[in-house]
Amino acid sequence: MNAISRTGHRHIGNKSAGCWAVPLILMACATSSGKAHAPDAAAIDAEAQRLMAREHVQGMALAVIEDGKVTYAAAYGRRNVEKNLALTTDTIMYGASLTKTAFAYMVMQLVDEGRLKLDTSVANLLPRPLPEYDDYTDLAGDERWRALTPRILLTHTSGFPNFRTLEADQRLRFHSDPGSRYGYSAEGFYILQLILEQGLGLDVGKEMQTRVFDRFGMTNTSMSWRPDFAANLADGYGLDGTMEAHDERSSVSAAGSMDTSIADQARLWAGIVRGDGLSAASRAEMIRPQVPITSAHQFPTLMTRTEPRNAEIALAAGLGLVTFQDTSGPAWFKGGHNDWTGNMVVGLEHGKRCVVMLANDVRAERIYAELARMILGNTRMPWNWEYDWMDAGRE
Repeated sequence: MNAISRTGHRHIGNKSAGCWAVPLILMACATSSGKAHAPDAAAIDAEAQRLMAREHVQGMALAVIEDGKVTYAAAYGRRNVEKNLALTTDTIMYGASLTKTAFAYMVMQLVDEGRLKLDTSVANLLPRPLPEYDDYTDLAGDERWRALTPRILLTHTSGFPNFRTLEADQRLRFHSDPGSRYGYSAEGFYILQLILEQGLGLDVGKEMQTRVFDRFGMTNTSMSWRPDFAANLADGYGLDGTMEAHDERSSVSAAGSMDTSIADQARLWAGIVRGDGLSAASRAEMIRPQVPITSAHQFPTLMTRTEPRNAEIALAAGLGLVTFQDTSGPAWFKGGHNDWTGNMVVGLEHGKRCVVMLANDVRAERIYAELARMILGNTRMPWNWEYDWMDAGRE
């Protein structure tokens, strides 16, 4: 039985801090079989609220998945400080780049159906050459665009910057040959969205809704703005505590337009952990180490400094997420970030365990390593690679 209930919310924990939770299947730290489990509800709530107070985090939500099932989901703090509105497990929050994994999951369904092949050139997937599309005229004269494939785009090895707007002239260009190195890029996901829309004639927003959100019962999730979201919406808070109103994203973006809630994200990631809706081969392909990651940090994406220790955990690009080798076996993670949002999901294949953390306050990223450690135990999760500021000594 799914532990989340939309009508079963109860107010627990420190009432002044605000904690909305759903029923927990109580778990010990370990069973006689030796399989690790998360702490109980009271311990999670107390630690989350303690860490939030330490880092002045205004709002955060989390979910715990064990054996591929949602066992706990809770929300803490406020969705809007100025109006003193509580954050709940159904509050609409910005999914940011967690969208990329959900999109990759949908793409792999198309692969299963034989409608898309991961290693086919974009030249054979679009009705016209890529540089003939208005957004890609910058690539005219550079034939490397023909080397782009869905696999290369999903593994962030396109050679593009994260966004072309980061370039001095705001023009799109290759910084490395496609497939040669990992460099996080939303631009690559835009091209894959173009392939689905122009090459396969699909409406990505509708496909995501029916293939992913409806499949997992995610009634408060959409790839574009819905007016009913306004009634329970989280605004964002930056490092200095200033508020930024939630953006009403009217266009679908495979790279990051998903609005969602922690209750829905719990369902999504539990489904991903189980592999619902995918063949066993496609589920395995998503978390297979595809391309070794050698960069010292994820951002800035074009940095040339390398980190030899990445090889010790086999840090690599999967399809729409990052993989590593934990002491327990294969593991993976995906973050989502902007100046007012901090999201992180860490999954362990052994025991089908996962922790999902969403925040409408970017300062929550300062506490995720400690929360994940408490819930999942000691892992080899490369926090310093994901968050470069940790190298400056702050965790």
